[in-house]
Amino acid sequence: MTMTDPIADMLTRLRNANQAFHDSVAMPYSKLKAGVAEILQQEGYITSFDVKDNVTDAGEPAVGKTLTITLKYGRNRERSIAGVRRISKPGLRVYAKHTGLPKVLGGLGVAIISTSQGLLTDRQANQKGVGGEVLAYVW
Repeated sequence: MTMTDPIADMLTRLRNANQAFHDSVAMPYSKLKAGVAEILQQEGYITSFDVKDNVTDAGEPAVGKTLTITLKYGRNRERSIAGVRRISKPGLRVYAKHTGLPKVLGGLGVAIISTSQGLLTDRQANQKGVGGEVLAYVW
């Protein structure tokens, strides 16, 4: 079965694992998901991410790769990710010009934007003066 919105699936898996205090979460790999994970790591929302080739039970290589994200928690097990929200959906794409980039929680959160120069945060896109598709908000 094909998935219509793999980014929403990634964010939902991340949200569910975070709410259940899991240490890590695995999902099918794509370059876009790895880019989102890289931004989350740069901004300090996750500890790390890893890409591995799939292997069958017999030890043979299988089709596709797996992206594993290691979640980050505070000293007393407080969550580093308070919320995740998908903004641009397949049914309604949301774009922002470089003059109207969104601010998440007055600058405390991060907007992930897909631009012509790759995936950027709202601050990076503002510095470079580029706009694009607003993929998600993380706070």
